[in-house]
Amino acid sequence: MSSFAIKVTRLALKCVSAFSTETAGQLAFRLFSITPARKPKSGKEKAALAAAEPVMARARPVTLSFAGGWVMAKHFESQPAGGATKRILLVHGWGSSSNYLAPMIDGLTAGGAEVVALDWPGHGASPGRTLTMPAAVRAIDAAWRHFGGFDVAVGHSFGGASLACAAGGLVCDVPSHVAKRMVLIGAPSEMTWLFKGFGKFLQLSAKTQAALEGMVVRLSGRRLEEFDAARVLGMLSTPVLVIHAEDDKEVSADHARRYAAAGANVELHWANGLGHRRIVSAAPVIERVNAFIHARDRRAAA
Repeated sequence: MSSFAIKVTRLALKCVSAFSTETAGQLAFRLFSITPARKPKSGKEKAALAAAEPVMARARPVTLSFAGGWVMAKHFESQPAGGATKRILLVHGWGSSSNYLAPMIDGLTAGGAEVVALDWPGHGASPGRTLTMPAAVRAIDAAWRHFGGFDVAVGHSFGGASLACAAGGLVCDVPSHVAKRMVLIGAPSEMTWLFKGFGKFLQLSAKTQAALEGMVVRLSGRRLEEFDAARVLGMLSTPVLVIHAEDDKEVSADHARRYAAAGANVELHWANGLGHRRIVSAAPVIERVNAFIHARDRRAAA
């Protein structure tokens, strides 16, 4: 959004709030939920998508329906086919798609796993122009119902937080879904900071900010503060691997530290130097994820 568009948006919301802070909050939430354009923004992104094509060509497309919409999933057999020891649900971050996770998909299937990669609403091959956490949790529920559950759940950024919220049953009409192992890469540990930061960016009044946050209750039946992924994971017994880079400029490393402090079941691995986006396709990270996923099997075989 250009500086001029930002100024116009701030002024428009201020004018609306003079008549109805509730309406202004709803409009702000609409802006908050709009997903970025899917067209690659740089030569690097175009190159990444081109390099992903051979991997993505192996996928079997699956349409998953849920209340309010549908998403596209891509189902990958293990390499070699038929030798899977684990079924993995893999989810991308905000403004990304499953295609950008091709190196991770390739590494996980080569490691002997079957992978189901989701495209969130408003992303990749899925329809729409908006995404909310409740919609993400419902998409996870649709995948769980279709495939009969997952041994492992792996998520990058928003995707990691969504997996934690789904595990915690934070959307009231959706059952909790807890994988046997979870991996969160560059993931935010709670949602309040996003809403507060967005409100500050748009210079919302206190009442309009409250109306913005009230939309979370409308959609999920939970208050914004309850969407605390670190708290959820600390209440679970499932092993969790958190991978983060201290140089991540999009999601502060403090989120990783919150996860690590949440419970003894959470293991923190620093992947410094990889920032927020390169981390998910880096070979050492994929190797670390595979080691975590198959650790119990390898110990049993020893």
